[in-house]
Amino acid sequence: MGSTRPAVREAAPGGGTERRGAVVAALMLAMALSALDSTVVSTAVPQIVGDLGGFSLFSWLFSGYLLAVTVTLPVYGKLSDTFGRKPVLVAGAAVFLLGSLLCALAWNMAALIAFRIVQGLGGGALQGTVQTLAADLYPLEERPRIQARLSTVWAVSAIAGPGLGGVLAAYADWRWIFLVNLPIGALALWLIARHLHEPRRETSGTRPRVDWAGALAVFACGGVLLTGLVQGGVAWPWLSAPSLALFGTGLALLAAVVVIERRAAEPIIPGWVWRRRTIAAVNLALGALGLLMVAPTVFLPTYAQSVLGLAPVAAGFVLSVWTVTWPVSAALSQHVYRRIGFRNTAMLGIGAACLILLAFPFLPYPGRAWQPTLLMLLLGAALGLFQLPLIVGVQSTVGWSERGTTTASVLFCRQTGQTVGAAVFGAIANGVLAARLGGASDLDSVTRALDTGAPAEPVRHAVAEAVHAVYLGAAGAAALAFAVLLVVAPRKFPVLKD
Repeated sequence: MGSTRPAVREAAPGGGTERRGAVVAALMLAMALSALDSTVVSTAVPQIVGDLGGFSLFSWLFSGYLLAVTVTLPVYGKLSDTFGRKPVLVAGAAVFLLGSLLCALAWNMAALIAFRIVQGLGGGALQGTVQTLAADLYPLEERPRIQARLSTVWAVSAIAGPGLGGVLAAYADWRWIFLVNLPIGALALWLIARHLHEPRRETSGTRPRVDWAGALAVFACGGVLLTGLVQGGVAWPWLSAPSLALFGTGLALLAAVVVIERRAAEPIIPGWVWRRRTIAAVNLALGALGLLMVAPTVFLPTYAQSVLGLAPVAAGFVLSVWTVTWPVSAALSQHVYRRIGFRNTAMLGIGAACLILLAFPFLPYPGRAWQPTLLMLLLGAALGLFQLPLIVGVQSTVGWSERGTTTASVLFCRQTGQTVGAAVFGAIANGVLAARLGGASDLDSVTRALDTGAPAEPVRHAVAEAVHAVYLGAAGAAALAFAVLLVVAPRKFPVLKD
């Protein structure tokens, strides 16, 4: 195996710090493109539907993008380990920008959804490769610095995205939501092309072998299964023919993935990702994180509006406060894990998160806005203490040639957890609402009713109970993550020397 020294740190003397700073700026811009994408589109949906029509399809503006990002993460991770980070990042950014341009030119909803999927095909490269390069650029003791910066990008995007999307849709045109990506992405591409220079790696003289059959199988399997999870209980009932057909096809494709990957010389998803205790434990723990994150991000805004009676902007503020404490806690977590280790720090964070989630159902009814806001501030701090030590820790247990695959597997599990969580918790919430209100009442009907005025008292009680049930489920996911770290993860991560 060739050199595993990180990119950019081998820059010429006197220019290394400036060169690395330029690359970090490019990574933050690339991350901003991906982070802003969903939040900035959400507030412009009424204008998009009013222009293009296709109201019944608009949810695929988000689902299609999410599916494409999720299923391509393992593929881009392996490609970055095979060909280097720079070509994968440049290609992914170019595809993302092409998708953005096509979205701005869309002539109907079907075309816009198709072009959003093109965006997602590039977005998978942005998310995975940026996180991998962050570990390449910095030694272990400095990695919290770059990870905290990337977390701040996500936090700012979560807060600024809806406002930016609303302003562009109201005072310009919704197409500018996608066009603004072009200058930002062009600047990021220029910085990467000019300043990111990866060291030469020794090769055996043979051309790298790419498992294209495995990549196609992973893409097809993930797409089918995630489509079933996203649309089940929404577009059709869970036990209907479309759901059964999708899950049956997905399981058959999963068996095909296992067979293909076992025979491949360089598999897209190598077996060691699950055979190594550290990586397997982090994958499962962050999958549980994705699961529990659905509770606040999806259900808290509806709770704030229907139960607390807040306006949409104020309801968004209740949710957004956790994006303030999350990056701060993540940046400070290095002082904890240097004393007690990666695993124990993560267990401390997820244990605290479990208690905070359990406290939510005990809030007084109807309560005041500061009460869930305080819980969200605490939850963000707890999850910052949980996630970053696991990502930094697992990236530090592998060399350069395995870091892209490892990072992609972690992000893939977290994204998949979010998809599963949306399906599971949606079913829980709708079941509670139907039991309390009778008939076919669900959270979507309650959300639509908010536009016509304040909901009736029985509806407020039903929504409160439904969201309480979801938070109990999220606490169960946190407890599962704690158990995985306790039982599966080694007490001390086997960190490699830089």
